[in-house]
Formats: sequence, C-alpha cells, structure tokens
Amino acid sequence: MRTASMRNGSLRALALDGVDRLEAGDPELFSLLEREYLRQQDTLAMIASSSLADVSVLACESTPASNVTTEGYPGRRYHAGCAVIDDIERLAIARAKELFGADYANVQPHSGTGANQIVMTALLRPGDTVLGLRLDAGGHLTHGATASFSGTYFTGIGYGLDEHGFIDYAEVAELARTHRPTLIICGASAYPRLIDFERFRAIADEVGAYLLADISHIAGLVVGGRHPSPVRVAHFTTTSTYKQLFGPRGGLILMGPDANAPSPGRGKTLAGMLQHGAFPYFQGTPRINTIAAKARAFAMAATPQFRDLTGRIQDDAAALAAALQRCGWAIRTGGTDNHIVLVDVAARGLTGAIAERAAESCGIVVNRNKLDRDGYSALVTGGVRLGTNSLAARGMGVREMAECAALTDQVWSATEPISETEYHLDPEIRSEAEQAVLSLCKRFPLPAELFG
Repeated sequence: MRTASMRNGSLRALALDGVDRLEAGDPELFSLLEREYLRQQDTLAMIASSSLADVSVLACESTPASNVTTEGYPGRRYHAGCAVIDDIERLAIARAKELFGADYANVQPHSGTGANQIVMTALLRPGDTVLGLRLDAGGHLTHGATASFSGTYFTGIGYGLDEHGFIDYAEVAELARTHRPTLIICGASAYPRLIDFERFRAIADEVGAYLLADISHIAGLVVGGRHPSPVRVAHFTTTSTYKQLFGPRGGLILMGPDANAPSPGRGKTLAGMLQHGAFPYFQGTPRINTIAAKARAFAMAATPQFRDLTGRIQDDAAALAAALQRCGWAIRTGGTDNHIVLVDVAARGLTGAIAERAAESCGIVVNRNKLDRDGYSALVTGGVRLGTNSLAARGMGVREMAECAALTDQVWSATEPISETEYHLDPEIRSEAEQAVLSLCKRFPLPAELFG
C-alpha cells in the first residue's frame, strides 16, 4: 500500500519516516549510527582525506533514486524507466564540466580509485609501463604500487623526491626517457607542495606518453583557484568527490581538449574510450543517488563561499605547520602549499603508529604515514599526515590552528614509546587533553549546512 508521504510526493516526509522506522525497527543499528555522529562531533578530524558533507548532499544519498536499476548512459540505457535518472546524470555532468572547465566529464565512477582503474584499464594493456610517484614518497596505491592492481597488471616504475622533499622532476624526465612509459601519473596522497602539471605534460609529450593527473586531494583547491588546474593540461584528470569537494563517496573523470583526440588503435576518441571503459568494461550499474549527491556538491563548490572555504583550508594548513615547527616538530619540506602537513615524528623518537594512537586516545584523529626513506614499515611509519579540510569546514581559522598544534604537542611530548607500536601516556595528561579537545569541538560544532 502506498503511504501518505508517497501519495503526496513528499520526499521530505519519506526521509523523516525512514529515520523513524530505522530507530524503531533496528535500535541497535540506529544506536551505532548515532554514536558515530556523536564521535565526529566530539573529535578533531585532522586526517587529510577527511571532510564534511553538507546535509543536502547526505540527503541526496538517501533518496529513492537508489531504487532504479540502470546501465549505460543518458539516452542509451539498458533498462526502461530512466527518463528522470537521465536528467539527474546530465545535470551532474554539466555541473562538473562547468566547475572544472572541462570538455568531458564522467560522473559514474564509484570512487577515486575506480576512476583511476577505469582510465588505466581502458587505455593500457597488461604489462604496459606506468610511471608514478612512489608509495613511500607520497604516491597512491593506484599509481603503480605493487600492492595494487596498478603495479600487478602493469609495470610500475616509481619516481621520488629530492633531498628537500620536493618532487624530483629531473628524475621523472630521466626515468621517462629510460622506460618509455605508456602512462605517466602525477598527483599524490601525501605531498604538501604545488605540482607542476605543465612540466609533467612536457615530459609526457617528449616520450610519447599519456598524462593522468590525480587531484583527489587537491580538487577543492583547484576549484577555488588555490592550486593550478591540470584539466586542460593533462590528457586525463581524476578525483574523488569527497575529500576536498565535500561531496559523497565517489569518483570523477575529466578531460580537456584531448577528449576529442583519437584513442590508440581503437577507432574512438579518448572520451569515447573512457565511456566504454566505465561501462560496460569496468563497472555496471551506476549509483544514481550518489550521482545526484555529486551534482549537489558541484553546485556548492561553484559558490563564492566555497572559494572562501578553500582559502581557509590553505591558510589553516600553513598556520598548523608553522605552529608545530615552533613546538619543535620537524615538518617535511618546511611547510605546505595545500592542506597537507607531514610531520616527521621519528625525529623526536616516536613512530607514526604511536603518534596516531596516542592522539586518538585524546580525541585527535590523525593518520600514520610513511615518509620518504623513513626506514619503517607501512604499518608503523616514521611520520604522521595531518590535514585541515574538516577543521576549516567547522569554521576554525588560523588562531585555532595554534590551539590544535598545542594540544597535539602536549600529547606527543608526553608520550613514552615502549615498542614501535606500544606507548605510555600519563592518564592525567590524557584526560586534560581530552577535555580541551572536547571544549574546542563544542565551540566549533559540526555544521549542518557547510556554508550555514
């Protein structure tokens, strides 16, 4: 039987009814979800890949658009009943192209990793050579790491950093000339400085390679004009849609003028190759509710308020790095150009694993991160990666970064290592820091509306 909310076409009533039914019908699950929401309220999320989605973005994910099974693209579906769904996807595509100044956009990838997989599996053949930033130098698993499909099905060659922690462009050029890769990947998971996309494209053109720019971590700064854009420079640009776009968990593929270039030996354009690469080659049914959420996030990212937010993200990171340096912590590259701050905790006798766990016990959420040549395993690491996306979204500014740095320093300075992963922290210091974190979080609660 159709409920009153369904008969009246009230999406709002349907959503509220769903929450009520969840609480009444599955109190155990409802309690877990509420606990997670409260955990986020009461902790400082200083993980570079974290962000906060506006409630209107979250609402899109919970709509009945999720009920529709559809494969293919707008106007060319393999199921009936997709007229409205087609309009939702067309809207997301149009907004993505306008936001990034792109000639082509594919909004169907389920993640940033999936976006990279689509590009690579559509473009490359097993065994082809991929040149990307090494994982231990700040690269991503999908950039040719042997632990990933990218370094298993393809031949991954890694470039690294110079003695100051910056991308070694001379090494990139030398490795490209030596190995003649089919694809060069630029972009990083843990790199705090600007990336010279023009220089990467020149190297790619010299050796006849394609260039993929993965901007998952800096997409918001690109949109906000705080970082150069690769969209009209690289052959392909990929990004996740959460992190710095403050949208849903998902991916996005973009192209500039190279969209109309012929694909290698396939009788299609590069854009046509990617269309086939996403569906039917790599994915099946797209998540239309997530695509709707992407469309909403793209609209919000096009506002002046979002540009202001990206400025605060960048300013906060610079302030956080400087404040930690004043506390005596070694910052890789001496600072940051984006939202990422890399702390060499091994220089003060800690490991990344210990620093992460000690901080979390006080309500400060960070993540351990390998640093170039740090000598530790990926599960231990000699560094910690910090980020300011979520802090800036809560409204925290430069002044609050000094507080965050002081709290972090208080915890880490009092942490006594027992092994590479075990530590001791005085309970009184832990309690004091925990209360200070809670007080700061209450001053800057999670925003229901990102720009509210």
